[in-house]
Amino acid sequence: MNPRQEPAMHAALLEQAHRAIEKKLPGRGDVYRLAYHLAPPVGWMNDPNGLVYFRGEYHVFYQHHPYSAQWGPMHWGHAKSRDLVHWEHLPIALAPGEAYDRDGCFSGSAVVMDDVLYLIYTGHTWLGAPGDERSIRQVQCLASSTDGVAFSKHGPVIDRAPEPGIMHFRDPKVWRRGEQWWMALGARQGDAPQLLLYRSGDLHHWTYLRCALQGQRESDGYMWECPDLFELDGCDVFLYSPQGLNPSGYDNWNKFQNSYRMGLLDDRGYFSEGGELRELDHGHDFYAAQTLLAPDGRRLLWAWMDMWDSPMPSQAQHWCGALSLPRELSRNGERLRMRPARELAALRQSQRTLAIGVVESGNCILAERGALLEFELTLDLAGSTAERFGLALRCSEDRQERTLVYFDAMARRLVLDRQHSGAGVSGARSVPIAKGQMQIALRIFLDRSSIEVFVDDGAYSLSSRIYPSPDSVAVMAFAVNGSGGFGQASVWHLADLHL
Repeated sequence: MNPRQEPAMHAALLEQAHRAIEKKLPGRGDVYRLAYHLAPPVGWMNDPNGLVYFRGEYHVFYQHHPYSAQWGPMHWGHAKSRDLVHWEHLPIALAPGEAYDRDGCFSGSAVVMDDVLYLIYTGHTWLGAPGDERSIRQVQCLASSTDGVAFSKHGPVIDRAPEPGIMHFRDPKVWRRGEQWWMALGARQGDAPQLLLYRSGDLHHWTYLRCALQGQRESDGYMWECPDLFELDGCDVFLYSPQGLNPSGYDNWNKFQNSYRMGLLDDRGYFSEGGELRELDHGHDFYAAQTLLAPDGRRLLWAWMDMWDSPMPSQAQHWCGALSLPRELSRNGERLRMRPARELAALRQSQRTLAIGVVESGNCILAERGALLEFELTLDLAGSTAERFGLALRCSEDRQERTLVYFDAMARRLVLDRQHSGAGVSGARSVPIAKGQMQIALRIFLDRSSIEVFVDDGAYSLSSRIYPSPDSVAVMAFAVNGSGGFGQASVWHLADLHL
């Protein structure tokens, strides 16, 4: 194609996608529509792509298929916010169509240079039959915008992998380090994962540095998607999404994981590991996490709040996928701590104090009703004798539908159980509670089809999708085989922003 024709073709593809969204919006079903989480207007959503602060606003891009609620040729959806709470959907930023990205504008980054917003993404093409991952081509591409809304493509800036045999080669994360731009890429060499690093002075011309870290198939999976490298409290963090890990104990039970390692990245591009591989969030639905550095110095994180091959009942309502709440990252010794972004307090409306006290076995106490709730409470382990005790959330009147968050005294685990959480979903996830710990502090966010549990001031988190009936809104305190003690609890009803 003549390069002069590309802008007109891209504009036509974006307009076509916009018309598809407008056509589907009137038929969208909202039974499971999230009230305060970012989700696509219609169609499919997965990974958060570019996260960036530009001209006084936060911008979040995401993998998007506007034509159906199934995964398809990836576009870049786009939303912005001044406060991390109220989001405005903007026109789709990127549509596939050129020779180098005709089958998908895959994940990547957004950065600002000289007051221009740049997107760096993976252009994906199937060389054989669509879906045949043994025959693909992936290149790293650049696009730019002077207004943060309309983007012009500049084509590939890295048009081949650095070594023969690398076919999967994607998800560029770009950041400023000193006077240079750096890029991290996830790659697959045979059945071994790699972290590749590049460097540039202008975003257009890139020099390959090296493979900063090489994994082993047996312990590290076969591919590291969505890499992110950043400094946090004096340590470098390699955040990524490994594919192919085997379950181990209580960890790695989702199809794919979101994990991290701490270490040190030197100026030559070597990453020295300083700690073990750890799972980032222990819920059922959390993947492809990415971060941005906020103007006030906080490291903020979003993730795709779904999981490949998981039940997605909202697909029947012409939309699918959501992003987690924004989270603030900090170090907690050799672990990361994730707290809900402080701006989310603006969602709070009416507040009530719950004096649950001690609950005896078989005597459930109705604590609250609602679908859009935030809880802050403690579980008193020292004063409890129950085998397990906690909260049953989004309960139906007959209690057959429920989502459980409870302490299991025999396993010393905090458990999120969605075995009876509504359409399609099942299973339980958990995090450890240290021997001798006397209480558990919980902060829980409920939305129409999600739950996010933050444990002990964000030392652990569990994020999962749930699909209860709209009238399943009771919250019960319960105990099994003994008594369970609850400290003072606060609950807030949250605003319905219907994003």
